[in-house]
Amino acid sequence: MSNAQRVDEIGEFTYRDYQQWPARPRYELLDGHARLMAPPTTVHQRVVFELGGQIRNALQGHACQAFAGPVGVRLPASDEADDFIKTVLEPDLVIVCDANKIDAKGIRGAPDVVIEVLSPSTAAYDSIDKRYAYERAGVRELWLIDVASGLVHRFRREASGFSGPEIVRAEGQIELCLGFSLSLDFMVPMRQND
Repeated sequence: MSNAQRVDEIGEFTYRDYQQWPARPRYELLDGHARLMAPPTTVHQRVVFELGGQIRNALQGHACQAFAGPVGVRLPASDEADDFIKTVLEPDLVIVCDANKIDAKGIRGAPDVVIEVLSPSTAAYDSIDKRYAYERAGVRELWLIDVASGLVHRFRREASGFSGPEIVRAEGQIELCLGFSLSLDFMVPMRQND
């Protein structure tokens, strides 16, 4: 039996299991449960590529580092060893300002910023389940971008968790908590509902 078949048949996993799975198909791990990831659309990839380029340019000379998915973000519940972590997500874009969180395997701990581009097949999962995981882990800012509707749901960390969301149109300049802005005008022609 292949590892991919075992993923579908067994209910709870850890990062140790995740590391043994084949590269295709791709899975995320949320609270010990595997979630099959669908291949991204071309519109999704255009948005990630454009925003990734803007973030790369904004971070030149900055201590923070950016990564585009797939990069494994291990979110321990407390101080457990990597092998026992039960949540490993692959956000579309992340910014990490603490170099100690970055290793050869990916990122361990909450990134400062996470950007997820929603797809119809994963919108509920990203907006509810993953959002809660990012909030619980301590992410400072989360963007959920719905290209079809042209909206960005932005969550920022406050003392007790995420505020919001603040819902804004995906156009013009939107400032990140790190003090620079991203231009979202390139997404205006991609909207399906105006």
